[in-house]
Amino acid sequence: MNNVPRDRRARRRLASEVLNALRDVNGQLIVLNHQVGARVSLRHVDLSCLDQIARYGPISPGALAKRVGMHPATMTGILDRLERSGWIARERDPGDRRAVTVRTLPDRGVELFRLYTGMRSALDQICADYDTEQLELIVGFLNQVADAGERSAAELTDQA
Repeated sequence: MNNVPRDRRARRRLASEVLNALRDVNGQLIVLNHQVGARVSLRHVDLSCLDQIARYGPISPGALAKRVGMHPATMTGILDRLERSGWIARERDPGDRRAVTVRTLPDRGVELFRLYTGMRSALDQICADYDTEQLELIVGFLNQVADAGERSAAELTDQA
């Protein structure tokens, strides 16, 4: 008897388990970010924008809005809140005085770094159980998932 149908079912089941695991990860990271945000009085969207600024900044407000999928006018309100709370600074671009870039303020970043210590430590312990090739496979998979998410969001934006 041919094992192909059984193998296909097993693959479908495993692919479904991967999707469910990613949903679980997403849900738990939302909870973690909610807890961190509550400790420092940041809304989820503010924390998300702050993370993008820390990772890709200095960045223009327009580029940040595009990166997080928000309207530029909405981004202005978020940046106003982050600036008033001392998380970011807006600066004129020396090459174009009309252009503004946004950067994080390092003193406040330390505060967030401390709140994520438990998660970073847990990830270090998890990664210690994998060899270099396995970690490279995991990184490649997660990068592909992130790219797929970005493409899917862009498709929905184009349809709006």
